[in-house]
Amino acid sequence: MIRILFLGDIVGEPGRKAVRARLPEIKVEKSIDFAIVNGENSAGGRGITPKISIELLRAGAAVITTGDHAWDQVEICEYFPTEPRLLRPVNYPPGTPGSGSIVLETKKGKVGVLNVQGRAFIQPPLENPYLYAEQEVQRMRDEEGAKVIFVDFHAETTSEKIAMGRMLDGHVSAVVGTHTHVQTADEQIFPGGTAFLCDAGMCGPVESILGRRIEPVVERFKTGLPQRFPVAKGTTGLRGVIVDVDEETGKATAIERFAEDYDREE
Repeated sequence: MIRILFLGDIVGEPGRKAVRARLPEIKVEKSIDFAIVNGENSAGGRGITPKISIELLRAGAAVITTGDHAWDQVEICEYFPTEPRLLRPVNYPPGTPGSGSIVLETKKGKVGVLNVQGRAFIQPPLENPYLYAEQEVQRMRDEEGAKVIFVDFHAETTSEKIAMGRMLDGHVSAVVGTHTHVQTADEQIFPGGTAFLCDAGMCGPVESILGRRIEPVVERFKTGLPQRFPVAKGTTGLRGVIVDVDEETGKATAIERFAEDYDREE
């Protein structure tokens, strides 16, 4: 059995600090074999930088996934091709810097990670995520020999995410959603052996609106006028999921939500 930890969208400095401090400890406490984090909101709430990518990898993340904010920090464009463990969604057009998948060797065999982005209510509109995911999973299995494959589906709607999970059931070990920053309570293992959760949630301030200060977000909804949305402060919630996978078959044997609050100073 291989145990995989996935942490949802890291939001700004509070999320980074909490992950950097707790990830090494969580890996020991929970007997984690392989850790994945979504870092697309880790730089001030928008995007990721090379420096932050390096920090998260050094903290114990084996792979970093992203989403629609992957390119918000301009310096990341040149960095993507140099760091294969930092993924951008696979369904960008050919020629886009970086990669949407990776297969890594571990002590318990090969582990593949695939990053895909949805199209409903999310910008930019990318290529068909279902066709790209299906093709890439088949390639990872056939060409790279990956049986254990974890999919981060960065999408807005629950229907998109459930459809992706059902399509890939029996072909991947887990499909877990990101992007909404709110952890869902629908963890399950589909009949074909694929673990599923609509959204892992975020690693960001608890007293917030999706990691941002409450007041300006409320004001924007009330008035419709432009506001700045700074990252909130205070206690940070770490949210994600732990999936146990049979490394021989690639099928999930257990899935549980991960949730804890962090308020220590580094």
